[in-house]
Amino acid sequence: MKNSPVFPVQTLPDFYVGSVIDSADLRFREAFIGLLWESLLTHHVILKAPRRTGKTSVMEHLRAHPQAGFVVLYENVQDLTHPADFFLAILDNLRDQHPRVFDHVRKGWGLLKKLLPEVELEYEDFKFKFRADHPDYAAQWRTHGDALFERLRFLGSRVLIIVDELPDMVLNLKKENPALLREFLAWFRDKRQNPPPKSDSVRWLLGGSVNLSSTLDAIGMVDLVNDLKDEPLPSLTDAQVEEFVSSMLTARQVPFEDGVPARLRERLGRPIPIFMQMLTQDLHRSWRESPRTLAPSDVDTVFDRLISSTAAQDKLQHYYTRLAKYYDPPDALQAHAILDHLCRTADGASRQALLTEYQRTLPAGKKTPPAHELKRRFLQLLHDLENDFYVTETAPDQWDFGSGILKSWWRKYYA
Repeated sequence: MKNSPVFPVQTLPDFYVGSVIDSADLRFREAFIGLLWESLLTHHVILKAPRRTGKTSVMEHLRAHPQAGFVVLYENVQDLTHPADFFLAILDNLRDQHPRVFDHVRKGWGLLKKLLPEVELEYEDFKFKFRADHPDYAAQWRTHGDALFERLRFLGSRVLIIVDELPDMVLNLKKENPALLREFLAWFRDKRQNPPPKSDSVRWLLGGSVNLSSTLDAIGMVDLVNDLKDEPLPSLTDAQVEEFVSSMLTARQVPFEDGVPARLRERLGRPIPIFMQMLTQDLHRSWRESPRTLAPSDVDTVFDRLISSTAAQDKLQHYYTRLAKYYDPPDALQAHAILDHLCRTADGASRQALLTEYQRTLPAGKKTPPAHELKRRFLQLLHDLENDFYVTETAPDQWDFGSGILKSWWRKYYA
């Protein structure tokens, strides 16, 4: 049994089961954050991370603790549908997050200086006023974008612009105006490259819970982001998961058997941090309801209970419904077939077995592609499912759900 040293209440680390992790409580990411800053010195970066794995928490840490003289700006573009709104959002967030920097931008930009003669107009709806005064702002998105880059580069200080959920904006643009999407991405790439990053004072960190490269590759535009340096957010290691469980329970004076952290790690599977937090929090609550020395069997009880909880439903349902949003037909149907098959297995399935499921769902009445093309499409789908955190290769040529919680939930509700 573990000894349980007493921690003062005020030093207890928090559980985070939905909100972004406060930068003071972010753990196990120090080395990766250092790597990001190192990459940003000479590159624009794309941060690749599936949903609920801590991407936004890392971005928030960069914003809260800037390095190398950077002024850091964060914006989420998930709901944007036009390049003009992209730049307007940057200006609005700059005004909100760095009002002094915004004032410098405003004073040297005639359009903004006329629009906002005093930056102290704190309660003015900036975006509303901008649109009202410039009804052609959408058509003039290039002009406004060029002016924004010019003013940011004139500041004399480094600026890092973090753009979260860019693939969602790409998909929105694809739906609304594919020609405009290509025009915007080509313009954006040119601005990132001229001047070259090493000579530029502006840096971009782009990220999303969907693989941006795969999203653009599917529509033939991946060449428009191939200048970005890939920095995938690493998964937590087994040791880190067990350390988290042990330290969080110990901090709350919860006695537990040695096998508890390892059992939680086993049931968790490929670790999605939010579910690691939820399981550990539920273990603590279970102990508060009935004080005892926790055993590995308590992990199983808490795990099974979590699968049916409304708290988990809200977060897990996204993984099911997002297939229809992010995977074009017939890929969504075939992805469901693969996942439905895997969730009914004890230890996953071979690639050949998954290929059989894939072939079984080929659209009826259409000509079957040549064998080599069929295999290419299947492997691309499997690759996308792996990048999006659904599946992982557990052994050579053997695949299974990446998350134990997601697999159990999928089997319970959709098998």
